[in-house]
Amino acid sequence: MDITKLVVSSREKAMLYGDYSTYRSQLAGKLLNCRKKLRIATKNRGDYKPKPPITPEQIAGDHGYLHLQLLTAERAWAHAMALKAAHSADTRGISAQPRSRIISRLDKAARTAEVVAETLSQSGTSGARPTDILEAHAYAALLRGTAHFERQSWEECLKSYSVARIIYSAVSTPVKGDIFKDLLSETIDPSIRYAAYQAKIPRTQPITTIVRKAFLHADTEVIDLVRTLNPDVMEHGGQDAKQGVSGTEGTPTTLKWRGREVKIEDAAIATAWASVETEKACLTEKLSPSDSLRPKDMAAAYDDILTASQDAVDVTKQAIDEFKAEGVTQSDPRMQSLQITRTAVNYELVSWRIGRNRVLIGEADGAHPDVGEAPTRKKTKEESEPERHKDVAPGRQIARLKEKVVLYDGTLQSIEAVTELPGVANDQVLSSRLEATAQYFTALKCLAIARSHSIAGNDINTLALIKYALDKCQEALPVLSAVEVDGESSPRNILVTGRDARQLHELLSGELQRARALVGIHQLEKMAKASAQAQDSSSKPPLTSQLSNYPSGGPDLGNIVHYPPQVESIPVKPIFLDVAWNYIDYPDKQGQAPGRSTTDRSQGVRDDANASSATEQEAKPQRRGWFGFGR
Repeated sequence: MDITKLVVSSREKAMLYGDYSTYRSQLAGKLLNCRKKLRIATKNRGDYKPKPPITPEQIAGDHGYLHLQLLTAERAWAHAMALKAAHSADTRGISAQPRSRIISRLDKAARTAEVVAETLSQSGTSGARPTDILEAHAYAALLRGTAHFERQSWEECLKSYSVARIIYSAVSTPVKGDIFKDLLSETIDPSIRYAAYQAKIPRTQPITTIVRKAFLHADTEVIDLVRTLNPDVMEHGGQDAKQGVSGTEGTPTTLKWRGREVKIEDAAIATAWASVETEKACLTEKLSPSDSLRPKDMAAAYDDILTASQDAVDVTKQAIDEFKAEGVTQSDPRMQSLQITRTAVNYELVSWRIGRNRVLIGEADGAHPDVGEAPTRKKTKEESEPERHKDVAPGRQIARLKEKVVLYDGTLQSIEAVTELPGVANDQVLSSRLEATAQYFTALKCLAIARSHSIAGNDINTLALIKYALDKCQEALPVLSAVEVDGESSPRNILVTGRDARQLHELLSGELQRARALVGIHQLEKMAKASAQAQDSSSKPPLTSQLSNYPSGGPDLGNIVHYPPQVESIPVKPIFLDVAWNYIDYPDKQGQAPGRSTTDRSQGVRDDANASSATEQEAKPQRRGWFGFGR
């Protein structure tokens, strides 16, 4: 019959595209179609006749009669919710008349559902299974609890909601688990908690205890069916039976952190903290054969404790928000206890988150170069041994180092978040240890970056980063040396022991000597190369001596001239001979030397002739006037 699934799916579909008024209109159409199929619909312009009650035989013959009753109850519930939503914006709250109408609609829905439950209880004629009968009673109790909630009858409200919670926990299956879980977490549990608060029930009582006490006042038939179907639910009070939490018996009443012991007054916080302690023991058991687990599998083992820690953080924050809404001041002892609890559960969450990062990085927190590698696929027997140990490409090595750096950054951010928690700054011992832990992971981060520079061939950057990492490790070593853990098999968390710090310090000291040696070798090679180039350049002629030749490989700017300069001949253009030629006096023909050559004599004759013609021209009188006409 799937009563719960039918109701929940109808509500979800209607709320997805509209509101409660839309849901009510849809239900009116479904009711008319259902009556038409069953041939009990009132004809147009016909007189209304009261419908006879539904019998078990009718339900056994056709489940449409059951759907008809469920749709009728849902329409009344949707009408009440639509009225409540319409008046929810009133500043003074819902007045008496609208509230009375809302309660009337809810009361009608609850009476209709109770009739369905009574009809199905006759299993001999209705053909209903025990789970169907329990679901019908749970649905009726849920609607009745909603009506008592609006009436503000808190004791009756607790009884009705307790019946619904116990039954839904009993009939929950892996197939329908999500439906019942949503009903419990979103509707039933918040209503029970608020009704218990209004009924002056102490917060120290968990919901399971309240529900178990209230369920004893339920119908005897319902109690017998629940005991037959799932007796553990009666003992543990509902959903927590499958989680191994038995109300107040299995939850702690105090919380110890940093030498302080506070009383846990909220039952939800106590349950969540008990779950954290349980998951801590389970994590230790899972990681006991750590040698046979890969880093990825070891990190997956932290999921449960991280979930439990996050639940504890959420319920603590919710309790603080409720106190603030009630006007409780920060100086109130209850608020002070909650603030200490908040710091403790947040510290626990961040601690396990850092531990998961440390497991992913690898052994020794990724200090060794052969750890923290990405998990590879399993090797087959056909693969040879040399192929398994094949060298990894530099690009993949740098990529893995980048993954390590990302994990180190996340760890440093988590440590910074811890330092901002209330009360941490006033604890000098804890603050100094957190600062030393941050320096430890900073040294590891610098070591990973230095190794990437070493792979890329930047030896000077590698030396500088390793020196900085060693300085950070030396600053953290005195503080971390005082931290020792009893048993090295405990799961990794935020606690860095002195053994880890000393191992890192020894490794960085060796890496520093290695980096210095590599830089020294690099400098010697550079000096040898420079001297070789200088010798080669000194044996070759300088660039100024080869101006007529074009250098095929480019000019050697390191060999332009000889240095230090040397005394050598410099080729120049004989321009001084041309200038000196103008100042040479040649003797005339008469004074020519006897040994003068024929060419020189002919040249002298030409010079003498030119000189005599010039003398004759000077002896002639010059003409005056225009065009040579003189007087």
